Amino acid sequence: MVARQTNLIPKPLQPTVPGDGTRQLLQWGGSMVATGLLAALLLETLLGGFSPTGAKTNTGWFALIVALMCLPFGSLLFALGAAKWLRNRSIARRG
Repeated sequence: MVARQTNLIPKPLQPTVPGDGTRQLLQWGGSMVATGLLAALLLETLLGGFSPTGAKTNTGWFALIVALMCLPFGSLLFALGAAKWLRNRSIARRG
């Protein structure tokens, strides 16, 4: 017997469920971006700033590391959450 493939036709878009993670992505992404911006602001104002060779104090290095980790990753999380929100909105308008 030959096996039949029944999943060749894509299913219509289903309405989104309330707990699909969009809100959490936006919240965590926004909080990580805010943390990175705060660390960069503290680095520049209170922790001695930085030069082309790096931060000038030990706590400045810590703030620089936090800023350089939180800003890119938080931006990606926030962008993913925004894309999911726009997709959910588009699906809700169609259905």
